[in-house]
Amino acid sequence: MTRIIAGLAGSLPLAVPDAGTRPTSDRVRESLFAALESADAIADAAVLDLYAGSGALGLEAVSRGAAAADLVEKAPRAAAVAERNVRAVSRAVPDARVRVHRQSAEAFLRAVAGTWSLVFADPPYDLAGDELRGTLELLVPRLSPDALVVVERATRSPEPALPDGLVVERSKRYGDTTLWWLAPATAP
Repeated sequence: MTRIIAGLAGSLPLAVPDAGTRPTSDRVRESLFAALESADAIADAAVLDLYAGSGALGLEAVSRGAAAADLVEKAPRAAAVAERNVRAVSRAVPDARVRVHRQSAEAFLRAVAGTWSLVFADPPYDLAGDELRGTLELLVPRLSPDALVVVERATRSPEPALPDGLVVERSKRYGDTTLWWLAPATAP
């Protein structure tokens, strides 16, 4: 069972699409969000959850104090599940602004004008590295100067190829999953 781990909506169960997604395990989310809280990256953050699936990552951030979250999911069934989860979390966190965008990450980033301070990119593990790089390239101009981008990939996958404007801060392996922490590159 997937659930919100902590915050105002803590322990709330989340629906998960019946096929086509790979939810981030509770163990990985617990560790990730403990590190994000330690880095003071969640409070009042503008969150972007690309390849959102059920929306668990973006909704966990909202439960823990993020100001707003945009959940981007192109698969119709998964987007419907994310919308249901948004309604459930919104009852526990009524002031949060959460929207589900039913489109691909690339289409969303080409059309949007906002900026985000915390981004989750958890694409399907079979997404080619050059496709992920293209998405990250579209993301770079949409990041606040102190933004943090967390990319989840299979441990067997190589380090993500990054576009100009992003650097790896660190990575952490959790069994079959590796999280890559990225930040905007500072100008020389």
